[in-house]
Amino acid sequence: MAISNNTTKNLQKFAGKIQKNRYMSAISNGLMSTLPFLIIGAFSTLFSALAWEPYQNLIAPIKSIIGLGSTMTTGIISLYAVFFIAYRLAQSFDKDPLIPAATALLSFLVLTPVETFDTVRALPFQWLGAQGLFVAMFVGLLAARMYIWVVDRNWTIKMPDGVPPTVIKTFMGLIPAVLVVVVFVIIAGVFMQTPYVTVHQLIYSYLQVPLEGLGGSLGALIIALIVMQLLWMFGIHGAIVTLAIVKPIWMSLDLANLNAFEAGSPLPNIIGLAFWSIFANYAPMLAFALLLTFLAKSKQLRTIGKLGLPGTFFSIHEPMIFGIPVVMNPILAVPFILAPVVCCIIGYFATTVGLLPAPIGIYPPFGTPIFALGIIEGSWRLAFAQLLLIPVCMLIYYPFFRALDRQALVKERAAEEEARHEGRTDTEASMVTS
Repeated sequence: MAISNNTTKNLQKFAGKIQKNRYMSAISNGLMSTLPFLIIGAFSTLFSALAWEPYQNLIAPIKSIIGLGSTMTTGIISLYAVFFIAYRLAQSFDKDPLIPAATALLSFLVLTPVETFDTVRALPFQWLGAQGLFVAMFVGLLAARMYIWVVDRNWTIKMPDGVPPTVIKTFMGLIPAVLVVVVFVIIAGVFMQTPYVTVHQLIYSYLQVPLEGLGGSLGALIIALIVMQLLWMFGIHGAIVTLAIVKPIWMSLDLANLNAFEAGSPLPNIIGLAFWSIFANYAPMLAFALLLTFLAKSKQLRTIGKLGLPGTFFSIHEPMIFGIPVVMNPILAVPFILAPVVCCIIGYFATTVGLLPAPIGIYPPFGTPIFALGIIEGSWRLAFAQLLLIPVCMLIYYPFFRALDRQALVKERAAEEEARHEGRTDTEASMVTS
């Protein structure tokens, strides 16, 4: 027990550091803030690129208009990301976030090459979308942190009393913004003298592509799932901790799929946030809830199953995890970790051999129903696969569920026997008194 308590404390401390790290939180929360734009872009792509010939013939005159939502959201997602990441970081330092966020956006644009086509100068979309996402993260953090560093040293313009607050904030941010942008202009100038020409090319070639290759592998997904489920077992919100690390990689993989889908090209990636959501995030806990609801002999487990079952259709698992509880429950440790891993392995190989299509990369809003998610991701076959995974997970959980049910039933019968015994004792005592 002492070892278990120490392990729990150490894991909680480690997870707490990740969750409380202001830079990790800024990236995670900043990317989360882009969700409305990702959803708009995803559905714009879905409606403009739906591969059904009669539908395509119908929308042909307005297809380019329908696609505008995608072009100006997922097509330039790095612009939104750099702004919101810097915004969240400035907020964590209790600074007015608007000017540092706008400064980070300007710094990102300074690093982005402008190309000339005949007599037209243009900002290419290449580095504004998924390919520029990692540069956006670095610039968002660095530009905002530099801005805060300058402000903390009072290198600002002080305005006299009576000046409106908006004017004060604007002039206060003038010197920090200028200094930050000058630094990024120098960085852009230095890279122009190198074979890479731009920061984007260096980061994409030597960091983003290798990380996407690693993060998009089945092995990396399994490791992430095991860590996630282990943290849950110790009472730590495993999804928050793990996704803070892998979300940028998986999101860039999904965006690459979404862009390929819009262009009518083969989808380059299998694994991403969409894949994790489809295969790991529904069937395991839904299967467990069904066992509890319909097969449990224990009143307590049956009641928890009935209460938790509706939420599992919408990826809401906390009532089950903390109601059973799954936390610190050695009986449920194996199926709780194994079931999502098995689901993802099945999904991965089914996709590899062509039985299932890869998800098109829409990052679903929280609470999307289980089968709707598969259809949104591009195919009824994904929704059908989710359905087939439920009995697979029920088989994985069943022997452990039976052991848990027997244990709970013994406790309930012991409690009932004790209650009856106490009732008889009270009756006998009243007879003696009378």
